[in-house]
Amino acid sequence: MTTPNPTTDESVHRIAEVPIHLGLGATARPLVDFGWAPEQMAAYGASVAADGDEGRLVLCDTQTATWDSWERHPAGEEVVLLISGRVDLIQDLDGEHRRIELHPGEYAINPPGVWHTADVIEPGDGLFITPGRGTEHRPR
Repeated sequence: MTTPNPTTDESVHRIAEVPIHLGLGATARPLVDFGWAPEQMAAYGASVAADGDEGRLVLCDTQTATWDSWERHPAGEEVVLLISGRVDLIQDLDGEHRRIELHPGEYAINPPGVWHTADVIEPGDGLFITPGRGTEHRPR
């Protein structure tokens, strides 16, 4: 039996390059053409609209600098798992800022609709499992 070569096997992806959409019916779809440009985000949103609030975006992102904005996800809870580096996640809970220190291997959960941001203490990678529908941003 031949073992597939990960560099040529189309079923193998690097999470830092190809995010995943988790959808209804326990489906998982690689997002080969995913990007942050408005037209790419609109195309992604339209392609997963049928999943409603249950759809989740899973991606790995390198955190190099403190965030310059706040965000919130009204559709559900977001998991933030720190893979490397050191980050302080900040949640705005009714006007009080809760600071959560994250170290490699630790995660925190952002409740639905809670504004959050992050101070990057040491650059590194984070894995995010996000209910993307209705996500909002505001300047920090």
